[in-house]
Amino acid sequence: MKLTLQQLKVFATIARHGNLGLAAGELCLSKGAVSQSLQELERQLATPLFDRVHPRLQLNNEGRLLQPAAEELLTRMQEIEQLFRPDAEPSGQLRLGASQTIGNYLLPSLLADSAHELGLPPRVTIANTHLLCHALANFELDLALIEGENHHPDLVSEPWLEDEMLIIAPPTHPLAAHAALSPERLDGETWVLREPQSGSREQFEQQLQPRLPHWRAGLELNTLEAVMLAVEHGLGLSFVSRLAVADRLQSGRLVALSLSQSFPRRLSLIWHKQKYHSAALRRFLAFCRSQQGPE
Repeated sequence: MKLTLQQLKVFATIARHGNLGLAAGELCLSKGAVSQSLQELERQLATPLFDRVHPRLQLNNEGRLLQPAAEELLTRMQEIEQLFRPDAEPSGQLRLGASQTIGNYLLPSLLADSAHELGLPPRVTIANTHLLCHALANFELDLALIEGENHHPDLVSEPWLEDEMLIIAPPTHPLAAHAALSPERLDGETWVLREPQSGSREQFEQQLQPRLPHWRAGLELNTLEAVMLAVEHGLGLSFVSRLAVADRLQSGRLVALSLSQSFPRRLSLIWHKQKYHSAALRRFLAFCRSQQGPE
């Protein structure tokens, strides 16, 4: 048996995309060459690695066994190549994911402070928690920084930083002048929310919605900036991270309602349990953990 790194690279790329054409585009090969490489790999292993469900190729059980090993070998090879390229940094390029609150309000400063740890600038994907977990499960990302919950059995989630959810309103809202409001006092209000499966929406559905039997759905928006702007214009209340709304609270464009209880939450670091931790990934994880400070 003579497996080649090129065959494994083709396999891993097809596994991420589930499509020969998209894999061929990423690898700068013809679709025929990609198909031939996969067929030769399957011939040498004496087993199919995908179920052909036109127009997609879906990993079967054997393919799922091979995927983490192939990804690890390719990452190790990338590290070796980087070590001996005179014009390259001594580490590979990380593929990072971040949910919107972290990606827009925390990650830029983290990347600036950790630039010496990373070498090459990372490729960053900002999306909701559900989409990031899906990408991690398919080895499309090395690590994600999320604010929602991980529901995927193949992913490892590590508690990271403390955050707090706040109920925000325009300064002119009738409840803005009240102190120590119970959440039940908000029943009947209209809410501006993020899309389902986002971290902020999950927090609303778990912590507030069960206590608001007569809550009214207002706008549903897929960015935090749009949500906060809608609240500024009096279109409803919202439940957002202190990280996201801090500047608007300081400028007086929005207020946080005074409540009789707080809503703390943890941000998390998350990766595939079979993911090989390259030197760059290990360094960035250590840097993120150092931001926690003393317990």
